[in-house]
Amino acid sequence: MTDSTTRLVAIIGHPITQVKSAENFNRYFAQTGENRTMIPMDISPGYLGDFISLMRGWHNMDGFVVTIPHKAAVATRIDALTARAQFLRAVNVVRRDASGKLFGDMVDGDGFIYALARHGFSPAGKAALVIGAGAAGSAIAQTLAQAGITSLTLADIVEDRAKDLSERLAVAFSHVHFCTTAREGQTFDLVINASSIGMRQEDPIPVSGDVINHMPADGLAADVITSPTVTPFLKRAAARGLKIQTGAEMAAAQLPVLGRFMGVIKEEGPHA
Repeated sequence: MTDSTTRLVAIIGHPITQVKSAENFNRYFAQTGENRTMIPMDISPGYLGDFISLMRGWHNMDGFVVTIPHKAAVATRIDALTARAQFLRAVNVVRRDASGKLFGDMVDGDGFIYALARHGFSPAGKAALVIGAGAAGSAIAQTLAQAGITSLTLADIVEDRAKDLSERLAVAFSHVHFCTTAREGQTFDLVINASSIGMRQEDPIPVSGDVINHMPADGLAADVITSPTVTPFLKRAAARGLKIQTGAEMAAAQLPVLGRFMGVIKEEGPHA
């Protein structure tokens, strides 16, 4: 039961009903017997500045997780960023210190790569397609490059955004071949939907059927969307016999990283 001594963390987004972090964190806190609670907060973009001001003075609040559409905007409003958050121009987790200062990191890529490992999939030496060059897609692309991916194609409805990310990553990772246009018939070992396409029932599949059909038998299709758990894209890939990775799996794998940054999860203990 929450009481006056309960330590708090939050997750902010707009909307917020699709997120899994509150459920994951609160299960963890219950399992470990800690007097902590995560509260989900649906914050309209126009009130984000007010929220940040509130966080600075909220003394029993240790930090917050950030989801769409606030990741880039929060990064411009807090006191300090890790090097990767600076590079990605976004954050998805913020720690509050005792003085009210706010520090941010971007760990979507870590959560994604840890979930891949649970499927026994290594990106080293492989070719990947990332749909969506926003905050999550950028973080995943950077982590894949660090993990030894050989070829990385970035696609986004805003072409300049994919081009800018590709150019910046190419400077940092000269061993990776980056491009923003897939060749006809090109084969990808790993296809990731890092966009919001698939959240709504009427959304199309974010890639053509040919992309899925050309994937090798040991390929993997992944989605960052947590609701629905299995998107139409993942259903199509599974029907072809491919391994799939859900956004919920990524969220669960990311929990200890988020928690350690906020100082609310120890190195050891049960994970969601």
